[in-house]
Amino acid sequence: MTATPPAPGPEPVPAPEPVPAPGAAPAPATIGVGLISVGWMGRLHSRAYRALPDHFPELGVHPRLVVAADPIEAARDQATSRLGYDRAVADFHDVLADPEVDVVSICSPNFLHREMAVAAAEAGKPFWIEKPMGRYASDSRAIHEAVQRAGVVTSVGFNYRHAPAVQRARELVRTGRLGRITNVRGSLLADYSADPAAPLTWRFERERAGSGVLGDLLSHGLDLAQYVVGRIASVTALAETFIADRPLPGAGIVDRSAAATGERKPVENEDYAALLFRFEDGAVGTMDSSRVMRGPHAEYTLEVYGTRGSIRWDFQRLNELEVFLDGQEVDGYATHYVAPGDGEFARFQPGAGTAMGYDDLKTVEAAQFIASVRRGEQLAPSVADGLAAASIVEAAEASLADGAWHEVARVDGPLTYKAATPVL
Repeated sequence: MTATPPAPGPEPVPAPEPVPAPGAAPAPATIGVGLISVGWMGRLHSRAYRALPDHFPELGVHPRLVVAADPIEAARDQATSRLGYDRAVADFHDVLADPEVDVVSICSPNFLHREMAVAAAEAGKPFWIEKPMGRYASDSRAIHEAVQRAGVVTSVGFNYRHAPAVQRARELVRTGRLGRITNVRGSLLADYSADPAAPLTWRFERERAGSGVLGDLLSHGLDLAQYVVGRIASVTALAETFIADRPLPGAGIVDRSAAATGERKPVENEDYAALLFRFEDGAVGTMDSSRVMRGPHAEYTLEVYGTRGSIRWDFQRLNELEVFLDGQEVDGYATHYVAPGDGEFARFQPGAGTAMGYDDLKTVEAAQFIASVRRGEQLAPSVADGLAAASIVEAAEASLADGAWHEVARVDGPLTYKAATPVL
């Protein structure tokens, strides 16, 4: 006798999707990060990404450090063991080809920037690149054109913009509190190459570094002047190389902090440069820079003078702004200590007198970059801003050749130094 099969039971009911509790925030979106070059700046970018959920939780992102590229094996080991990348590779093309990588940081030496940035744009990867974008304005122009064709958002490492004291200074200028701006003074004085026995690394070679302090340091100061005051329209310059030759580096040495051999070769770019310039609105300015100063370590200053007041800022006193305004009770400068309400200070410290640091500025920069990617809107300093600074350097170098004033080429594209400070 054949058994009668049991009657079919009811169809299984799928488990309901979990419903977030009222008011609960959605789960953070994962952003896959790729890094090119695991040096000091690459490590700093990595820390900045990791800090975003803590300092900028409303971005709703969880950066995942996916892959780092570096030709040096010890650097690749550090990327995975110390920085937290899932894996490391020797070829930067592997980072750009990885489908898990959503954004890329380019922290390589200057002479590699053009190839890497153009390749990143062509791969459709938004990228954050350190300044100067290239050795020459032609490199920066090629990067800018590749980005325009690809339509990717970018970020350039003009981190001094993000100091809360600079944000307050910009507000005072742009709202007219200083009156009509008459003149600007800036300086970027450092001692990182002051030792004549330090080796002749790539930074002193024209083919690999391009200019000396014009691109390496003054690009920061020129961007800062345009960010606070406005477009620089024309420039004249002088430059000098004070340490004419240096010893060749020992085997495997790539930077300045290492022993050198006895053989010496000429330094091919400038140790010092000084600029006179005119802003588009009629204000005038001066700025100088040195990498061989004895005494200053990182004395990067900006002073802005107007018909109703002035401001002075020094990076070595990052959290202070000297301010003079007509009508003050005391005649002379008052020191403003940055506090909540100045830039992004409140995300890092609770009150005036407790200092922010350099790494915090890069965290703000990372936040602007990721916000740009998430919104599809250029909020962070753009490659157009990078080209704008490079175009001033280009005009200055033309002046070095003939001693004349030179007009600065205009740049098309999203120039964020003109835009309102982004709200994150």
